[in-house]
Amino acid sequence: MATFTYPTKGTCSKEIKFDLENNIVKNVKFKFGCAGNTQGIAALVEGMDADKVIELLKNIDCNGRGTSCPAQLAEALRQAKQA
Repeated sequence: MATFTYPTKGTCSKEIKFDLENNIVKNVKFKFGCAGNTQGIAALVEGMDADKVIELLKNIDCNGRGTSCPAQLAEALRQAKQA
């Protein structure tokens, strides 16, 4: 299992930490952001295939920012898979 830390860009959350084990997403934690929403995202993606999470979340926009906490998680997973 590998643990990753991703500094977010353009969102209220500042960082995402998560584990990847055999392409399965585990232990997602957002630093700051809307607590209920980020906890909800983390709970929903727990145990999911990283590729499915990326596909579902990559284009979500928050108030015209061009990104969102879910989209930042998708980007973090994409980068982690390339590491």
